[in-house]
Amino acid sequence: MQIKSILENKSKTMKAGLLTLAAAASFILPAAVNADSYTVQSGDTLSAIAASHNTSVSAIASENNISDVNTLSVGQVLSINGSTDSTATTTSTTDSTSTTTTSGDTVSVTTGSYTSTLSAADYAAKEEIAQRESSGSYTATNGQYYGRYQLSLSYLNGDTSAENQERTADAYVASRYGSWSAALAFWNANNWY
Repeated sequence: MQIKSILENKSKTMKAGLLTLAAAASFILPAAVNADSYTVQSGDTLSAIAASHNTSVSAIASENNISDVNTLSVGQVLSINGSTDSTATTTSTTDSTSTTTTSGDTVSVTTGSYTSTLSAADYAAKEEIAQRESSGSYTATNGQYYGRYQLSLSYLNGDTSAENQERTADAYVASRYGSWSAALAFWNANNWY
């Protein structure tokens, strides 16, 4: 009899504990569901990340305690709450192969002597495709496909430089899809572009 009583008490205690946890989770989970996170990739700018998450550079910088909006680290995880702010921001970043300048809703990337100027949404779409195709590598190979955008070697005409890859990818996407955003929509539907 005593064992049965002890087990019933433990069962009631466990049920009460689970109910308490469930109640606490109901307050915590809505905040977690509204939050988003993004892991910084090579070539990312804060403005492109903000554009792709429908928020602003200042909102992301504030939420993540970023004092220099021109400096991000590959692999850095950003918390993004999705708030909107129409403040225009100008940023500039440089890596070993290109310079990226962002002003408001326009992103200009200079690779060698070639400059590509895109809307922030098209820039974000271009970066998404590059990450999916090659993890952003200008030297990735897959049979007849080469580089950051995995273009056919025949499109590159023997010039595999980063500058030519950017120029050729922009021309290919403009002629086939009209924009990088449309190319990304096609990629999402077909797993290739």
